[in-house]
Amino acid sequence: MTDLSEKMHKPETVCIFGTGDFGHSLGLRLLQSGYNVVYGSRGPKNSLLLPKGSKVMTHAEAACEARVVFVAVQREHYGFLSSLASDLEGKVLVDVSNNLRRGLYPESNAEYLSRLVPGATVVKAFNTISAWALQSGGLDANRQVLLCGDRSDAKQQLMDIAQSLGFTAVDRGSLWAAADLEDLPLQLFPLWRLPLNIAICLTAFIFFYTLTRDVIYERVNNGKDIAFRIMVSLANKAFPIVSLVMLSFCYLPGALAGFLQLYNGTKYRRFPDWLDRWMLCRKQLGLLALAFGFLHVLYTLVIPIRYYVRYRINVYTISLVTFNKTYEFDNMAAWRYDSYYSMGILGFGLFVLLGITSLPSVSNSLNWREFRFVQSKLGYITLLLCTAHTFLYGWDRFLKPSSYRWWMPPAYMLSLVVPCVVLILKLILITPCVDSKVTRIRQGWERQGKTSANGRDTKTNQPLMA
Repeated sequence: MTDLSEKMHKPETVCIFGTGDFGHSLGLRLLQSGYNVVYGSRGPKNSLLLPKGSKVMTHAEAACEARVVFVAVQREHYGFLSSLASDLEGKVLVDVSNNLRRGLYPESNAEYLSRLVPGATVVKAFNTISAWALQSGGLDANRQVLLCGDRSDAKQQLMDIAQSLGFTAVDRGSLWAAADLEDLPLQLFPLWRLPLNIAICLTAFIFFYTLTRDVIYERVNNGKDIAFRIMVSLANKAFPIVSLVMLSFCYLPGALAGFLQLYNGTKYRRFPDWLDRWMLCRKQLGLLALAFGFLHVLYTLVIPIRYYVRYRINVYTISLVTFNKTYEFDNMAAWRYDSYYSMGILGFGLFVLLGITSLPSVSNSLNWREFRFVQSKLGYITLLLCTAHTFLYGWDRFLKPSSYRWWMPPAYMLSLVVPCVVLILKLILITPCVDSKVTRIRQGWERQGKTSANGRDTKTNQPLMA
């Protein structure tokens, strides 16, 4: 009975081939989690800087000590493994390697390893986890361990190890998916690429548009050099416009999806690829929009201390005293400016709330209904307030012919196009007759005639997909 209890509680031994930074950090974390760690090295006597409590042996000796062997060396050094084929028979080999660039080899490192040691079971895992994440236990870095392999029992062993180290294991399928896992660390902000391109292009367009209307126009028509306004005035026109348009882009795909479901009469049809991709990057669009909103706030706060603004105030005050004029109080202007600032403050406050709730640490504490209420309902209210803020800024400027320089409308008018379209589409979707139909479709109802008995679309004869 005592022997059985000791056997059940005996710590599992894990072998690591490789004594570099990753192998050192992995071994340290395994030791902290209660595993026995043995290192396989070409020169066991020279491997002195290893975690306390671990053992170091030759590759062949270390392979015999454990069922799971982590191969923490680069693909270029896999050659020695073929000579250990008999020692690795029946073992689980964990490939943690990555490449320097995509398409470097015709097959993935894990598949190549499987071909070198056919008697072992190869699992691709831990290649998306850094040495720092292993040292911190996943507290200050990515907590997901992506893995793939052809045998479920081998993958389950790796899942157990990952969970005991404080990570979350995610099964990505067979070993064929190893190439995709090896490409993941090479990607630089993949979900941010489209939003960043949109932000850069939109900012460049609005900046050069306002530059043409405000600076170049004055230089050509009136001979005035006001290029100094580029640094603050033009930037403070471009940033809020980009922020408002990108906030609208967050909610436009959802409205388009609602109308597509109405048109199809079912939710069991895939959206177009461009719409799928758009919907996947809405969080990034929103965070970039918030960043531009912050810039707008900061640039607005420095307006009173600008030299140009103080100069204009002084000149105007001196002219009133010199000519003995009185500045009449305009009640309508007071209402307009107070409403303009109020809408901006409220809109920006809700905008910040949207940004906070998109953080994983906050969103994970909300249930789906709470998260949807903040991101959808409060999100549309934010868009409405920011749009009203822009309308109050422009006021009646669109009625004045002088506002159209070289037949170009003021930039704020361009910024209102997308938000107004989104709000109109949403207004249509929330009307009772339309909302009830959309709700039924999203609950699984399908329009008669949209599907045939074999589950295909009656118009295109294509299978319906969820």
